[in-house]
Amino acid sequence: MASAAPVLLLDQTDSTNAEARRRAEAGETGPLWITARRQTEGRGRRGRSWESDAGNLFGTLLLTTRKPPAEAAQITFIAALAVADLLDAYAPPSLVTIKWPNDVMLAGHKASGVLVESGAHPAGGLWLAVGIGVNLVSAPTGTERPATCLAQHLRGDIGAPPTVEVAGARLAQAFAVWLERWRTLGFEPILDAWTARTPGLDGPAVARLGHETVEGWAEGVASDGALRLRLADGTLRLISAGDVFFGEAA
Repeated sequence: MASAAPVLLLDQTDSTNAEARRRAEAGETGPLWITARRQTEGRGRRGRSWESDAGNLFGTLLLTTRKPPAEAAQITFIAALAVADLLDAYAPPSLVTIKWPNDVMLAGHKASGVLVESGAHPAGGLWLAVGIGVNLVSAPTGTERPATCLAQHLRGDIGAPPTVEVAGARLAQAFAVWLERWRTLGFEPILDAWTARTPGLDGPAVARLGHETVEGWAEGVASDGALRLRLADGTLRLISAGDVFFGEAA
């Protein structure tokens, strides 16, 4: 069995990704999970804040790699699979899905988010900070798309959601398994497993790309995980990053 990276639990930090960055720039190579009971400046994608209510899981895996940046970015799919495995242990697996590229959903509502950051490591290669937030006991309100938490979807044989310590350990172990598969077998089996959990890849979709919004028909994903979006004029766009909404207009 793949060995999980050690898990460091802090009482409080500004953000676990920021702490991972500081450690990487100081020369730490990992692998190390940095988790916190509370974040004061939690962040999501595109600079959004990430609500950090006590009892939820906030963690970042710090590691280094010699892979080129485009290949290293595949780790976001590993993160989604690891979170899905964590939720499977407590919720009915039929409720657990992934929304491209790395939002993990419970009953169609967002339960987790992933933020991957990287930079040049002083010792060479890249440092990666794989930030993951999982709503264990509460979910934010007033979000653009409905959010939920694990506590609302527990199986009948589960009395309560896991503690931060238990969830962090489970996530670290699940991540280690997928990371080992990626390193030994390449990206194809990762993408296959991810695709099996990801509905909506063959229907109408809207992608917000920061500088533009495009609508079309999703035609699955490319071999590197980019979303294939066929526009009304027949043009095929490959979307590598952005906010994508499936089955509806923006």
